[in-house]
Amino acid sequence: MTTGDESLLLYAELFPAEIRSVQRRVREGTLKRIAPGVVTGLPEEAWPSLIARERIRVLAALYPKAVIGPRSAFYGGAPNEGVMYLSYTYSKRVALPGLTVQLLDGHGPAQGDAPMMGRELYFPSMPRVLLENLTVSRGKFKKSVGQAAVEQRLIETYEARGEEALGALRDQARVLAPTLGLEREFAILDGLIGGVLGTRKSAMLTAAGKALVAAIPHDANRLALFEKLAEELRSVPLKQPAAVAESEQGRLHAAFLESYFSNFIEGTEFGIEEARGFVLEGKPITARPKDSHDLIGVFRQALNPGWANQTLSFGEPVLNQLRDRHADQMKERPEVGPGEFKAQANRAGSIEFVVPRLVRGTLVEGSKLLPTVPPGTARALFAMFLVSEVHPFADGNGRLARLVMNAELSVVDSCRIIVPTLFQEEYLDCLRVLTREGNPKPFLSAMQRIHEWTAAFDYEDLDKVIADMRACNAFEKSRTFHKLLFPAKDLL
Repeated sequence: MTTGDESLLLYAELFPAEIRSVQRRVREGTLKRIAPGVVTGLPEEAWPSLIARERIRVLAALYPKAVIGPRSAFYGGAPNEGVMYLSYTYSKRVALPGLTVQLLDGHGPAQGDAPMMGRELYFPSMPRVLLENLTVSRGKFKKSVGQAAVEQRLIETYEARGEEALGALRDQARVLAPTLGLEREFAILDGLIGGVLGTRKSAMLTAAGKALVAAIPHDANRLALFEKLAEELRSVPLKQPAAVAESEQGRLHAAFLESYFSNFIEGTEFGIEEARGFVLEGKPITARPKDSHDLIGVFRQALNPGWANQTLSFGEPVLNQLRDRHADQMKERPEVGPGEFKAQANRAGSIEFVVPRLVRGTLVEGSKLLPTVPPGTARALFAMFLVSEVHPFADGNGRLARLVMNAELSVVDSCRIIVPTLFQEEYLDCLRVLTREGNPKPFLSAMQRIHEWTAAFDYEDLDKVIADMRACNAFEKSRTFHKLLFPAKDLL
């Protein structure tokens, strides 16, 4: 024997003399035969786990040059409901301990298929996986997953890897289809990819696919997320602190601090006194003019009643409204396309926001949920998340989202929200949790807490409110070394 391990002996891996020795021991009863050419020294109760552990070796030995079949390949090469599908030279159903093998009369290895663990068992290329899973599957055992599943996989691929990845898949499938005799399936695949990319009207089966080919295509996954948030906002009563900056001077100071911190979150960092100089005291802007104008743009909309009280529209009017607000906010930054929806996809870390061609439809459909959410804090948080999650412009989205949020608070005479520097990490974290996990609770909890914090200050005296916020650690960056304090109770 070439090895002392007798847990699994495969005739396909042995020399003729070794095979004869193994056969003799099977007749003597010291080894057991699991299947033709598959022998073990383990007791029968251990066979299912052995086959599961050594599945690739066993299948390669029993069915050389087989290719993982459509359904199994679609799920990464694993058995589906205990059945492993293989494309082979004939059709047959074979029972192994703990595993059923469904052989399908099909094409052998083709261009792009890869050997698994260096053995004569092949995993099909992705174009082949998609084409074969669009074949008609009749009978009790479905060899292919069907169009709806393929459609969903294409949408997921597009969202994860973009337009170029789908284009490459289509090009490879076009070349491969005649070899496999799957020209009909390629025509279906071509139509589905065109539907996902928006280059043709296709008959889609999934909710996400239908959203892509709608009159105004939208992001169905984002819309489901907005609906989930709206449900929570309708069912959970939220705190709504009254406005505290009532005088003209108080509103001026509050608008300045709102703009200062809102820009700081986005990386536009100034010292508070420097910012005060050019925003409130008219000092000349001699350095960083673009960043300075970002600060002034948010300040202007936080202070001007026309902008500060402009609630978000719903349906198609929301498009012009957001474009107008963004055009005013970023009018000193022509390079970012003020008032123009983004032409390139944007992202924050691992989160990719709504792709450009779905921006309009997602805003239109998402905003239709606004009237169903109670006015005030609930509607403010929904409006903010809608704009933040779509990220419709090339720049200024975070600041725009917070301006939209605060307008919903101003019209019900509630305190506008300031997100201080020390709260930035928690604020962004709860948005990520809502995006990734669909869990709105941390978001609602965090925003109610910072809403109460904002309302705890007196904005009449700017020097005093800056000093009080500094004492509350509002200007600090590290949550490791600092805690955000409340002036009313923590500084007494």
